[in-house]
Amino acid sequence: MVKRGYNDPRLWSGTSAILGLMLEAQEVIELIQGKLHIWTRELVQMMPNLVLAVLIVVVGWLFARMLRRLVQRLLARITDSRTLQRLIGNTIYLTVQFTALFAALTVLHLDKTVTSILAGAGILGLALGFAFQDIAANFISGIMMAAQRPIRTGELVETAGHVGVVERIDLRTTEIKNLQGIQVIIPNKEIFQTVLVNYTRNGTRRVDLEVGISYGEDLEHVEQVVIATVEGLAQRVDGTQVELFYKGFGDSSIGFEVRFWIHATSNGHYMDMKSRAVKAIKAAFNKEGITIPFPIRTLDFGIKGGEKLDAMLSERRSP
Repeated sequence: MVKRGYNDPRLWSGTSAILGLMLEAQEVIELIQGKLHIWTRELVQMMPNLVLAVLIVVVGWLFARMLRRLVQRLLARITDSRTLQRLIGNTIYLTVQFTALFAALTVLHLDKTVTSILAGAGILGLALGFAFQDIAANFISGIMMAAQRPIRTGELVETAGHVGVVERIDLRTTEIKNLQGIQVIIPNKEIFQTVLVNYTRNGTRRVDLEVGISYGEDLEHVEQVVIATVEGLAQRVDGTQVELFYKGFGDSSIGFEVRFWIHATSNGHYMDMKSRAVKAIKAAFNKEGITIPFPIRTLDFGIKGGEKLDAMLSERRSP
């Protein structure tokens, strides 16, 4: 084994390296301690602002909940649309919450953070607006429909080429059940921008029934019989007049239209009342001997017409 003396340069170089590392570690520790001391002092100085910021957020949250309940109660007196009540209430709730959050950040002297959040939210909103134009259009249409209430649940409507009973109205789509019982979901934009026919809103609906009678009938007598028959129908709207108009001369009959009003409870009720009117008018015509003709066709033979079939056959058989 080789022994090294105190004057060995390799021993001194190793010791110097260890001392250098120890000095660097001490400097790092002192730097960390200095930073922690500064942060602790700033935290102590910021403690009142931090407590105030937390208090602002808590008070803002409580105030937002109370204001949302109050607004929804007030809206319940104005409109019975639950969708519109929830939408406005939640919008006010979130607005108050964000206002309280921004105020708390301002108290903490984080104004640049607030500006960055607002700028980012604006850019994000603009991007989402371009990316989801149809969804935004349906959403805005749903808000307008919730405010104006052109249709309500349970009403019979015709829109966007579909006829059915409204089952549910959301902010983006409207669900109806058509007359065959099939579920149809229509985007609110289609309803808001196209023609909408509401068969239930007025509470009454007119039944139009077309009938034809023989040319040999007394038109005045037919009119009296039909009006008296329809007036005797049950569930017809009282106080409304039964109307009858002759429309013109058909190929084998004189056509007329009878009109009467019923309560618009459902499409099934409408079809039932129309069926009752047909059966009642047919029974009255049978009793009075009034004829409902069927189409008659007269066949003319020959080049110029006006010749009977048997005459043409006899001419062909003769030598």
